Amino acid sequence: MKALPIPPLLVITDRKQAPRPLLEVALALFAGGCRWISLREPDLPMNERVNLLYRLVNYGERVKARVSVHADYAAAMTTGAGGVHLPRHGSIKTARAYLGNLATVGISAHDRNEVQQAAALGADYVTLSPIFDSASKPGYGPATGLKGLAEIAKSVPIPVYALGGIDASNAAQCRAAGAAGVAIMGAAMRADDPEGMIRDVIAALGGPLVTVPAGDHSRSKPAPLP
Repeated sequence: MKALPIPPLLVITDRKQAPRPLLEVALALFAGGCRWISLREPDLPMNERVNLLYRLVNYGERVKARVSVHADYAAAMTTGAGGVHLPRHGSIKTARAYLGNLATVGISAHDRNEVQQAAALGADYVTLSPIFDSASKPGYGPATGLKGLAEIAKSVPIPVYALGGIDASNAAQCRAAGAAGVAIMGAAMRADDPEGMIRDVIAALGGPLVTVPAGDHSRSKPAPLP
């Protein structure tokens, strides 16, 4: 089983929910201790998505953070991203064919059957959503809840990341229910202070807080990238 980043937190991007430029938000999340971000943004033109992903990968390397991309094998290969996150019907086999066995391949799931299928097909991890009611994940059926999360997480040998309505107030409950970690999108993207928000989540998860090396980032101004 592949080692996943510590702290056990995945942030998924959605620039349409962010009040600031996405790169600025991402750098603030890194500064707050996040060590795993997946670039979603399916509607961005390919050249813009690749450029943004390259910049995130570049900065992630500086702070020893993993950067993945949602479902874009070509962008992952071009930029050296650490893996891909697939939609619920994505092909894990195809992802492995493009990226090899060293890349981290995860997939979205919304019920027990989908989680168990992901495990059987060789996913490195799965996000299960929605755990709680979430404005970012409408249309995927009723919230699974902590009891459902616990039952599903113990049914598979791969890490299950709780997604949907997660923030500092309930992250620890998800871990206690059996989730290997939590995944956050809307709460991180909408935050007025993404750095402080993500610090609160990591603290709720029990730390450790990871700081960015001096000179790489400040709260008010993101570090320049190539």
